[in-house]
Amino acid sequence: GGPFRRASLDQMQRATKADALRHPTWVMGAKITIDSATLMNKALEIIEARWLFDLPPEKIRVVVHPQSVIHSIVEFHDGSMICQLGPPDMKIPIQYALTYPERLPLPVRKLKLEEVSTLTFEAPDPVRFPALRLAYQVLRLGGTAPAVFNAANEIAVAAFLRDEISSVEILGSVERTLREHVVEDNPSLEELLAADSWARQEAARHLQPITTRSR
Repeated sequence: GGPFRRASLDQMQRATKADALRHPTWVMGAKITIDSATLMNKALEIIEARWLFDLPPEKIRVVVHPQSVIHSIVEFHDGSMICQLGPPDMKIPIQYALTYPERLPLPVRKLKLEEVSTLTFEAPDPVRFPALRLAYQVLRLGGTAPAVFNAANEIAVAAFLRDEISSVEILGSVERTLREHVVEDNPSLEELLAADSWARQEAARHLQPITTRSR
């Protein structure tokens, strides 16, 4: 939830673009920082994890970790867990993606365990962060639904960054677009691209009355 982790719905409604871009631990581009503020980044990662690790949705859950030190946790059948820890720096996962399976030296701040005084975890609030609920819905729908989910969010975030809508209206637009989409099961690449294009047009149409009112 970035800067909105403790914010009320009313505070999120009144938050400015500058407020949403003020992430307490990460320095990222504007789009992903807004996705972090709405937890859409975690919603998309739920979908990614389902396919990357061949997991049923009920085996995947999001835990909020404000210190941004633990970046992933894998639980084994016996209940034990393995965590991946590191400083909050996107250069680390980007380099690893480029050099996998090798890990090369990287001039970033090293994590010193003696300086990590506390690691805390929270359950995300599904009311303030509906993106997570929608992610599981998208997985149940399958087919073209994930493409529509992603595309509609990109359009809504762009509108927010132009100061045309509030942060809470981002997910409202995404949900309306999903609701009006007729899902194609087992889509071809052409059908996925068509769904992406349709979602962008539909999300923009939903947002038009809002953006006109905000001017």
